[in-house]
Amino acid sequence: MRILVALVVLALAGCAAPVTSAADVDLSDPAKKDIAMQLVSSAENSSLDWKAQYSYIEDIGDGRGYTAGIIGFCSGTGDMLELVQAYTEDSPGNPLAPYLPALEAVNGTDSHAGLEGFPEAWEQAATEEAFQEAQNAERDRVYFTPSVALAQQDGLGILGQFAYYDAAVMHGVEGMESIRDVALGNADTSDEVTYLGAFLDAREEEMRKEEAHEDTTRVSTAQRVFLDEGNLDLHLPLAWHVYGDAFLIPAG
Repeated sequence: MRILVALVVLALAGCAAPVTSAADVDLSDPAKKDIAMQLVSSAENSSLDWKAQYSYIEDIGDGRGYTAGIIGFCSGTGDMLELVQAYTEDSPGNPLAPYLPALEAVNGTDSHAGLEGFPEAWEQAATEEAFQEAQNAERDRVYFTPSVALAQQDGLGILGQFAYYDAAVMHGVEGMESIRDVALGNADTSDEVTYLGAFLDAREEEMRKEEAHEDTTRVSTAQRVFLDEGNLDLHLPLAWHVYGDAFLIPAG
């Protein structure tokens, strides 16, 4: 009888739909990734509509030349150059391809030399699905995937994964890793809440070193709010402020 009951239980278990626990979901889950993109867009573009930012481009005066696209690719830091190179490999003859020599020349500076008409070309390219996909792919390759992987290695949940990713967007992955090093010197990742507090402390300190980023509200009145609420999985609703603007992602 016991064997029969066991067989019945196993059969029923085999027919049941798999159960997904919180531990099975990370920031790469489509719904969580969309939340991450909205959070970044609230700081980078003062909007939750991150998909409207493919065409965004301006010089914000931070010494990095043009800042553009969904996560702020910069003409002065190399990631814009790599994006346009990847886009051109897949789509030769695109509107940005003629600017590759100029992008190579201005890399590492805030110069616009040779980039006359570049903003208009960027906006034209952004109407093409191929360029939108190129921005997504470069975001993942350079920033999102390595940040999430490192946070998972450190045993961090979704908020921690986002904290690493957002730091990488602003400071580069190497800059994020330097902030992590400081945090690891002050706290252990086995205590996630304490460690994330130390990481956000180090992040804010790093931001204050640069005039263009000395407003730390994308951390102090956003990520730290979620941490203080104990919302380590970024469950909705989420309410936060950046640069004095209020944002809300409602539940459902």
